[in-house]
Amino acid sequence: MAKAIHMMIRVLEEQRSVAFYEKAFALKVADRFGFDSFTLVYLRNPEIDFEVELTINHGRTEPYDLGAGYGHIAFAVDDLAAEHARFEKAGLNPLAIKEFHRDGALMAKFFFVQDPDGYKIEVLQKHGRYH
Repeated sequence: MAKAIHMMIRVLEEQRSVAFYEKAFALKVADRFGFDSFTLVYLRNPEIDFEVELTINHGRTEPYDLGAGYGHIAFAVDDLAAEHARFEKAGLNPLAIKEFHRDGALMAKFFFVQDPDGYKIEVLQKHGRYH
């Protein structure tokens, strides 16, 4: 059976992105591999073994075109309201908390935030299938 191990995004500034993911999701650098034309940085936290891989292409100065295909990555948290307040206090500019209902029942409660390169991230209350 296949196991998801990481997702990769291209970012312009390594330190800015590492700082954002650490502040927002307590992801820390697990590994860093420098190559001639690019650097790979793997981020993780003790909660999961799934990693966010940052790819930094050396010499790139223009923001990446995120296109119409990328949607978001999602993180589930124990206390959504507390996380939203923490994000606001940290200056991470989260959008408002929203609820999604299906057949009269709460399916999901969430908010979105964007990383420094514009990638959307959904933060969900642990509930139902999002646990």
